[in-house]
Amino acid sequence: MTALWPGLAMAEGLTLGKPSSFSFEGLRESAKRLAAEPYKPPVIRFADELERIDYDAYQQIRFQSDHALWAKDSGPYPIEFFHLGRYFKASVRLHVVGTGEAREILYSPDMFDFGKARFAADLPKDLGFAGFRVMDDGGKPDWLAFLGGAYFRSSGELNQYGLSARGIAIDLGLPTPEEFPRFTDSWFEPSSKDSKAVVIYALMDGPSIAGAYRLECTRSTGVVIDVDAVLYPRADIKRMGVAPLTSMFWFDETNRRQARDWRPEIHDSDGLALWTGSGERIWRPLNNPPQVQVSAFSDKSPKGFGLLQRDRDFDNYQDDGVFYDRRPSVWVEPVGDWGAGAVQLLEIPTDDEIHDNIGAYWVPEASVKAGSEWPLKYRLHWLADEPYPGKLARAIATRLGRGGIPGQPRPADKNKIVIDFAGGPLEELKKADPVKLVVSAARGKIDNDYTLQVVGTTHWRAFLDIAVEGPEPVDIRAYLRLGDKTLTETWLYQYIPFTW
Repeated sequence: MTALWPGLAMAEGLTLGKPSSFSFEGLRESAKRLAAEPYKPPVIRFADELERIDYDAYQQIRFQSDHALWAKDSGPYPIEFFHLGRYFKASVRLHVVGTGEAREILYSPDMFDFGKARFAADLPKDLGFAGFRVMDDGGKPDWLAFLGGAYFRSSGELNQYGLSARGIAIDLGLPTPEEFPRFTDSWFEPSSKDSKAVVIYALMDGPSIAGAYRLECTRSTGVVIDVDAVLYPRADIKRMGVAPLTSMFWFDETNRRQARDWRPEIHDSDGLALWTGSGERIWRPLNNPPQVQVSAFSDKSPKGFGLLQRDRDFDNYQDDGVFYDRRPSVWVEPVGDWGAGAVQLLEIPTDDEIHDNIGAYWVPEASVKAGSEWPLKYRLHWLADEPYPGKLARAIATRLGRGGIPGQPRPADKNKIVIDFAGGPLEELKKADPVKLVVSAARGKIDNDYTLQVVGTTHWRAFLDIAVEGPEPVDIRAYLRLGDKTLTETWLYQYIPFTW
C-alpha cells in the first residue's frame, strides 16, 4: 500500500514528508513522554513578516481547492489548510494516515492565492500551517474548522458557525492567568466505520498538560464528534475544565438596557442546559455580568450539558449578516461514568459581540496531580436543539422589567421577572387549570407571583416581583406545577440587582 502515497501526492498536488509508523496507542505514548519533559513553548518563526498579514491581508489569502487533501474523492471530505498570519503565528503540523503509516503534509505557497497580499508568497517554503478545515461535498462550504491550535468549531445543523470547543481548559476564572494548551499536530484518516466520517488525531501540549486525542467526526442531520482522549498533567492543576465550550452573550430581553446597538438581541448562545445524574432538567439563562462570575452546578454521573441557542426567531435578532438565529447549539454527552464533580459556567463582562465571554465545562471533583493519567470519552452534538429533549415543558423566554403594579407607586429596588414556558404537558392544559408557580430565592423578597396561559397559545407565563438589598447576585429557582405534577424543567436564574 505504500504506492498510495505517490498517487495521493501526484493527484492532489501535495508534497508529503517521509513515512513513519502511526497508531493511537503510539500517540498516547508520545503524549505521556511529552508530559514527563519540561514544557517547551512554540517557536514563532518569521514573526515580523507574519505581523504584516493583518486582518485585511489575511482575507486576501485563499486556499487553492484543487490542492486540498482528498480533493479527488480519495477520502470522505476535502480538507483545506489555513495560512499563518498576525493572529495565528504558531504553526501546527498536519499529517495524513494510511495503512499504519503517517506522512506530514508540507507547506507550499503554490497552495494559496495571495491576492493583494502577494508579499506573503515570499515567506520561507517550510512556513507551516495555522490549521485546517473540512469541506462539504460538491463545493459547499466547510463544516468543521481548527484554527490557531486551541479552538475548533462546527457550523452544525443550520450551517452557521458560532460557539467553539477546546480540547481542555486550564484554570478558567481564577486570579492566575488561564492556560491555552494547543493541538500541535493533527493526523487525518478516513473512518473505518462510516465512509462519510473523518477521524482526526491530535497531540496536545501546554505548560501544565499534554494529551492524545482521537475525534471521529460525522456529518448527517447535524455534526457529531466522538472524542476519545487521554490527558497527562505535567503539573498539579487547580481547575481542569473537561469538554469546554466557549461562546458569546452580549444582550437579550433580560439586559437590553446594557446595549448600545440597534439590534434587539446579540448572542451565540442564550442559556446553559443541564441534564443531571438524578434526571433533573435545568435551564440557566446567560448573563452579561458587571464582573466575572463563576457558577458551579454540583453533580454526580451527569447525563449531559450544553450551551444552546433556543431562540430561533430571526425577528429577535434582525441580523442578516451573521445570522445569530442560526448559531449552533452544542451538547456534551459523557460516555461512561464521569463520577462526581460540577458543571461550571463562566460569565465575563463584555461590551461588544467580538469577545467570547461565556465558558461551560465539567470540573472533576478529584484532584488533578502531576504524573496522573486522565482517560476521557464524550460526544459533542452540534445541532439546532438538544439531541435528547425531555418530556417536560421548557423555558423559552426570560424578560425583566419594573416591578410593582401599573398605576401604583413602583419601588426602585423592585423588579419584575417574566418567564415563558412551552411544550410538554402544557400542550394539554386549559386556561382555567390551577397551574402554580413554585419559586424560591437565595435571599430577598418575592411577591406578586402568578401564572396565566398566553392568549391564543398553549404557552404559560409566570410572573414574579423581587426586591433585594445590595448588589450581589441572587440565585432564583422556579418551575410550574399542577397539583403534585411537575410540568416544566427547572428555571435557574442568577438575578443581578439593578434600579431603573
